[in-house]
Amino acid sequence: MRSIAFADFLIGLGILFVLEGLMFAASPAWMRKAMKSALATPDHILRGVGIGSAVAGLILIWWIRHH
Repeated sequence: MRSIAFADFLIGLGILFVLEGLMFAASPAWMRKAMKSALATPDHILRGVGIGSAVAGLILIWWIRHH
């Protein structure tokens, strides 16, 4: 039997795929431009944005679980 945490993880992954797919479907040119911009961005900036996003996501999950 799967744990609730694993089911939540799979739901979150599914939502990620849906949102990413919708963004590519709605505006492929904008997504292409965004990817080119990411390629030109220095690693330390991408790392900082990634860590910030991860922390914000964890805080959001914690807040939802505890309220």
